[in-house]
Order: sequence, then structure tokens, then C-alpha cells
Amino acid sequence: MKFSHQQQEPLTINLTPLIDVVFLLLIFFMVTTTFTRETQLEVSLPEASSAQAASQEQERIDILINADGQYSVNGQALVNTQPETLRRAVIELAGEQRKIPYVITADAQTPHQAVVSAMDVAGQLGFSQLRITTQESVELHDSVD
Repeated sequence: MKFSHQQQEPLTINLTPLIDVVFLLLIFFMVTTTFTRETQLEVSLPEASSAQAASQEQERIDILINADGQYSVNGQALVNTQPETLRRAVIELAGEQRKIPYVITADAQTPHQAVVSAMDVAGQLGFSQLRITTQESVELHDSVD
């Protein structure tokens, strides 16, 4: 007995329905997506335009922040970088006086968070005379000489 060998049809995948679904998904996402434009603030940091003689005040709170974010209050280094430690040191030094100047001097490489924390402590304690020291611009200094 001889069996006839049936010829197999080549298997093909019809891609037309797949392409239709992909195009429908593409149209759906294009219609439902909202595009937002990110806005950025341009910040121009201050420089001292001329050397102004600061009035010599006998009492003031000097906060010095080094490049690592370590605080020093009136020359006394603090044990850590926690805002609460800075707050306690300022309260101990200032007592009930809130009208004395609160001067922040930070290294150029200081993390921004350390400066903001020092400013936040001043605001929480109610200091009204907050100052941030700057240095005279090198370009302006050279042109004056």
C-alpha cells in the first residue's frame, strides 16, 4: 500500500492585523499624551561690585561653612552638620537677642543644602538681619588697580 504524500503548505504569518493594532496604539498614545514644557529659572548669583566697608558691629553671629558642609559658629566648630546642632549653638550664643546680624560665609564649593539649612535656622529663630558675604569680583578688582 502506497500512501500518497501530502504536500504541506508553507506556514506564513499574516502581519496585516499586527500592523493595524500597532498603528491604532500609536494613534491612541499620540492623542492621549500631554506634552509639558519644562521651565528653568536662570539664576544670576551676586558679586560685590565694590568693596564696601562693613560697619564694625561688636555682636553678631558668624556662620562659616566649609567646602564639606561643616559649620563653625563664631570660630567654634560644631560636632556635626545637623541643622539642630547649628540651631542649639546659635541659641546658646545669641540668647534672646534676634536683632543682631546673622552672617553666613560659605566656601564656593559648599553644598547648597548646607547654606539653605543655615538660612532656615535663622528664619526659624526669628533673625531679621540675615547677611551672606560675597567676595569682590576679580575682574572688577583688576580694573580698579
